[in-house]
Amino acid sequence: MDDAAEGYDPLYLQGIAYFNACEFFKAHEVWEDLWKNYSGDLRLFYKGLIQAAVALHHFGNGNIRGARKVYRSSRGYLEQYGPTCVGMDLEKFLAELDACFVEVAASQEEFPNIEINPELIPEITLDPPVELPAVDVEG
Repeated sequence: MDDAAEGYDPLYLQGIAYFNACEFFKAHEVWEDLWKNYSGDLRLFYKGLIQAAVALHHFGNGNIRGARKVYRSSRGYLEQYGPTCVGMDLEKFLAELDACFVEVAASQEEFPNIEINPELIPEITLDPPVELPAVDVEG
């Protein structure tokens, strides 16, 4: 790992690596480990990341009701930390998350049939850029 990565918790970076590989359940698990053992000012930030990953996991599996609920709570946690937090451009991330969930958020149906658009799935980048750890991807 590069020198810039030393300023970040390894679990934070591992969660980002899983998230960017669209392994949302694994990202959620890693970030949950970080969140459980953390008691500082960023606790709700980490909870918001966990819920963003869960929302995308539900969306990808067709659980639109669950995705909608967790997407909304994720936004509520994350938006209070903007515009940037722990190297992450939260304004950009939330705008991308909103674009991905626009149809889900707008739907009034209880059980809508909406498929995730892979082109709209947000990706997390850090400033300064860091090399993320390698992660196992389900094939």
